[in-house]
Amino acid sequence: MPITPATATHSSSSGAAEAILLELVDEDGVTIGTEEKLTAHQPPGLLHRAFSVFLFDERGRLLLQQRALGKYHSPGVWSNTCCGHPYPGEAPFAAAARRTFEELGVSPSLMAEAGTVRYNHPDPASGLVEQEYNHLFVGMVQSPLRPDAEEVGDTAFVTPEELAERHAKDPFSAWFMTVLDAARPAVRELTGPSAGW
Repeated sequence: MPITPATATHSSSSGAAEAILLELVDEDGVTIGTEEKLTAHQPPGLLHRAFSVFLFDERGRLLLQQRALGKYHSPGVWSNTCCGHPYPGEAPFAAAARRTFEELGVSPSLMAEAGTVRYNHPDPASGLVEQEYNHLFVGMVQSPLRPDAEEVGDTAFVTPEELAERHAKDPFSAWFMTVLDAARPAVRELTGPSAGW
């Protein structure tokens, strides 16, 4: 696996794991400090910066990701194409592009900002809390996927109808519908009326 900012910061020169820091924000999205990732997700949760990416193929189908079973938060559930947290001081757009490549082995052929959404979603399975100020991005993917098995369990391109069927029977992340609904205006602009989003 190539060394990237994400993997390079996980261990120090002594081999010990280093804390992953998140950017804490106020209700307006202004940075007010940092906190260790797991601590920020402990109840009641600390409001922090995050991002969510929605990529579509040329047919207007959404790329879903099933989170790997080894992840400590929401393992094995389906979610949007990519989501995560910028490093402190990292632009959300840069973080979204970086993590999309790290997780799925592909760079979007197009990616645009799609607004922000603030939410508070407890995860019943893990007991962790998603208190997030989330930057949304929509875009296109035209290259073959090369998912990192440590991050991604499976992938699927779905139409709105297929998403509804899958959402009714499979577990999804606690935040999925909130971020999708917030991104819908930009999704419709990207994919056009015929895609049905």
